[in-house]
Amino acid sequence: MTDAPGLLAELAAERRRDDGAPVVVGIAGAVASGKSTLAEAIAQRAIANGTRTDVVSTDGFLFPNAELMDRGLFARKGFPESYDVDALCAFVDAVHSETSEVSVPRYSHLTYDVVAGEPLALGDDASVVVEGVNALGALGDRLDFAVYVHAEEKDLERWYVERFVELCNEAVTDEDSFYRQFVGMSQSEVDGLARQVWRGVNLVNLRECIAPTQAFADCVVVKGPDHAVTNVEIREHRDANREGSRP
Repeated sequence: MTDAPGLLAELAAERRRDDGAPVVVGIAGAVASGKSTLAEAIAQRAIANGTRTDVVSTDGFLFPNAELMDRGLFARKGFPESYDVDALCAFVDAVHSETSEVSVPRYSHLTYDVVAGEPLALGDDASVVVEGVNALGALGDRLDFAVYVHAEEKDLERWYVERFVELCNEAVTDEDSFYRQFVGMSQSEVDGLARQVWRGVNLVNLRECIAPTQAFADCVVVKGPDHAVTNVEIREHRDANREGSRP
């Protein structure tokens, strides 16, 4: 498909709200499926068309690592219960209420934790793209346009391993990186660890919590082995299927 982000930006624009508040687009999918890349591409297409747009990751609404440890949830990081869903919903409500000052916490994949004290202030946006594994499941009816990114599990595992290895390689020159602890491992050991994490954590999360939210999407973006979008499946009557649900 030549310009999937352009198509999605157009579809999102068609969801213009009667109250004039910013349109909130949600993008969900597995870890390493390319949600953030797609979200940025959609935002850039919207901006090019004259619509001010910001991208927000639900990872910023994860509980900090220290709190996850206290709650015994660190091993469940990324699962629904590891997020401050109330804060995430309050953020979207603030966007829809056109609150003059709206901010969100950030998340660092290098430190593997929420970045404290560095909120991202959103401007007078016409749309906000919220991406994350729980974007569809946590936000329920709050989304104006819901997108799910689908790829085969074998491709998702390969993409995750490639990203894990890349972060470990970058950690050689970054003492603050969470992945610094793996620098002394051999390439095969890093690869094996990444696959262990994928199969023991991310794949379980995908099958149990993330993939079921595909049923709530307005459209499904299908990706091939090379990350290229092969199809965008547009659905009808999403609101009727989604009403009152939050996995």
